[in-house]
Amino acid sequence: MSEMANTDAEGIDGVRMTWNVWPRTKVEASKCVIPLAACISPIRSHPDIPTLPYAPLRCKTCSAALNPFARVDFTAKIWICPFCYQRNHFPPHYAAISETNLPGELYPQYTTLQYALPTDSSAPQSLPSPVFLFVLDTCMIEEEMRYVKSALKRAIGLLPDNALVGFVSYGTQVQVHELGFSDLSKVYVFRGSKEISKEHVLEQLGLGNLGRRPGPIGGGGYQLKGVQNGLPNAGVTRFLLPASDCEYTLNTLLDELQTDQWPVPQGSRASRCTGVALSVAAGLLGACMPGTGARIVALVGGPCTEGPGAIVSKDLSDPVRSHKDLDKDAAPYFKKAIKFYENLAKQLVSQGHVLDLFASALDQVGVAEMKVAIERTGGLVVLAESFGHSVFKDSFKRVFDEGEQSLGLCFNGTLEINCSKDIKIQGIIGPCTSLEKKGPAVADTAIGEGNTTAWKMCGLDKSTCLTVFFDLSSSDHSNTPGTVNPQLYLQFLTSFQNPEGQMMLRVTTITRQWIDSSVSSEELVQGFDQETAAVVMARKTSLKMESEESFDATRWLDRGLIRLCSKFGDYRKDDPSSFTLNPSFSLFPQFMFNLRRSQFVQVFNNSPDETAYFRMLLNRENISNAAVMIQPSLISYSFNSLPQPALLDVASIAADRILLLDSYFSIVIFHGMTIAQWRNMGYQNQPEHQAFAQLLQAPHDDTQLIVRDRFPVPRLVVCDQHGSQARFLLAKLNPSATYNNAHEMAAGSDVIFTDDVSLQVFFEHLQRLAVQS
Repeated sequence: MSEMANTDAEGIDGVRMTWNVWPRTKVEASKCVIPLAACISPIRSHPDIPTLPYAPLRCKTCSAALNPFARVDFTAKIWICPFCYQRNHFPPHYAAISETNLPGELYPQYTTLQYALPTDSSAPQSLPSPVFLFVLDTCMIEEEMRYVKSALKRAIGLLPDNALVGFVSYGTQVQVHELGFSDLSKVYVFRGSKEISKEHVLEQLGLGNLGRRPGPIGGGGYQLKGVQNGLPNAGVTRFLLPASDCEYTLNTLLDELQTDQWPVPQGSRASRCTGVALSVAAGLLGACMPGTGARIVALVGGPCTEGPGAIVSKDLSDPVRSHKDLDKDAAPYFKKAIKFYENLAKQLVSQGHVLDLFASALDQVGVAEMKVAIERTGGLVVLAESFGHSVFKDSFKRVFDEGEQSLGLCFNGTLEINCSKDIKIQGIIGPCTSLEKKGPAVADTAIGEGNTTAWKMCGLDKSTCLTVFFDLSSSDHSNTPGTVNPQLYLQFLTSFQNPEGQMMLRVTTITRQWIDSSVSSEELVQGFDQETAAVVMARKTSLKMESEESFDATRWLDRGLIRLCSKFGDYRKDDPSSFTLNPSFSLFPQFMFNLRRSQFVQVFNNSPDETAYFRMLLNRENISNAAVMIQPSLISYSFNSLPQPALLDVASIAADRILLLDSYFSIVIFHGMTIAQWRNMGYQNQPEHQAFAQLLQAPHDDTQLIVRDRFPVPRLVVCDQHGSQARFLLAKLNPSATYNNAHEMAAGSDVIFTDDVSLQVFFEHLQRLAVQS
């Protein structure tokens, strides 16, 4: 495996697999415990990926794209598809090809390449503009309103000039602002208490029959003839305008916008109709823009209490649902709200539009209910405590940034997967929706978005990652290995609209080796990717916890780990001290130990909103980011050595050290006791203590590097040993020293007050159970 040696583990293909060699039979695969899965980053940018200015050749039987693994007969001008062995003729314009004159798609190093698909129309300006429809909650205090307005103004200033912008505000009712009517502010109001159909929205906005009817009586609504901005629908220009044309109108509108004026009685929550606001926004986009890339950017400051999608009553004495309520089925609004958002997700996916959620509130706002609509449309999600917090402000700005910092937001993606005979696709976990495209490669059992070989991704970006689960067909095909092709092939085809509006097709074709693992498991072991396996197990566990009643995640993970260790460990039966693990597996038990303790499995102390938020990010980030969510990284800074990785253990704490913990969602800079005292005395300001000043600054500089490439922006916690915020670090450390063995401690180190098992004890139990005969 040449690309495994490389530091960039994903290589040009952006693919990482749990197993890099595959067992031949279903039985052997099930003995491997860890599922056969591939984590793919469909449009991750890489300097070596070429872009070809034409459409690819497709196999006439299985429609796989021509790739470097196809066998080519240059004299007969024929290529043989590696997936279905169909012989295909090259079209006339490929007549000049030969061994020395290859088209780009046959170069052996271009296993991944991009095709810029030719546009149908001859007009150059016909590339569609991206659409941003902002939906703003106005039920919040003045201070929060000020923060959110300034963030919105900044965002509108950053949008490309051709981007179309719309604006909807809501509280007790929904207001759709007609930006095209600049003489005075004109608003269409919808009642927030009942569900509104898409047809009703169009009727009210005067867009019935797709904008052919004249405007409302009494002037005001006017008709624009012909096509504008390549948009056939005239009504659209009343509600969605190019950013350059409406920046002034929008800024004025934001300045005048007040918080929701509806009176809120003592002891009750504000009436907030988030559900209706989002259906109105989806209806508006569906009328104006079916099929072009559009995003609904929802800024929400509290729970929905009115109309469909409500998650809690208006009475403040009713708390918002907790995990315990969900387990006991004591959350009366939950299932109805989920149903509502599932239908909204269906509508958005059929239109090809995205829902992004920026939620900032001290209490829950309903992320757990909205999760289905955000995840199925590939939307972004950010959860913060306030609109003034850097987690919201910096993340929101990143969405609209250009250049190096941009997220590379793309629209309207479709993923298709082709695979060799005998490989079946169970499904995908991640931000996408099954297109229910049946075929011989569909497995009997589904995991996540399954029963299909094609998926819709309304929104995707450079960091989007999907986990594809594979199965082997049960037919026993262990004919003599020489006659069967020793290689298996997988091809991922992702078509999408890039930020400039150009349709692109990314094709990645990869090959791996089949092996007969019943003879020897040595090659299997060498091809195991423990980091990917840990992330795949975390994603599968999260899915099972959400979809299966009374699923015991800890037991399931433990049983799997014991089976894995007894299959691949080296030991003498019933002798725990003889147990050793091959280096390819040695980090895996530690990942499982941290996964069992992580917020993905232990939901205690987290709200359902936080859990849903953590899981959405776990499912969409690349492997190295997801691995940090499961097992945080710890770096230690001290006078006598360079910054170096430290064990994620309470023993790493020392009075004269600074620790930097990166757990993805938050970053903790933790000062040892002595360091904190010196800092409080101001030593760093004295010229003779230059080195101390540099030591204090170093973790902050490293934090900036981490924050720069991360979305959402993590929360930064700066704390001291024995301070109240030190809990952010202590909660993640292995409790090797607890109050039970505190007498053995070195001075200046720390103990954790817990009855949790430490890694060492966990390992001892694992060894004992793995070697049992």
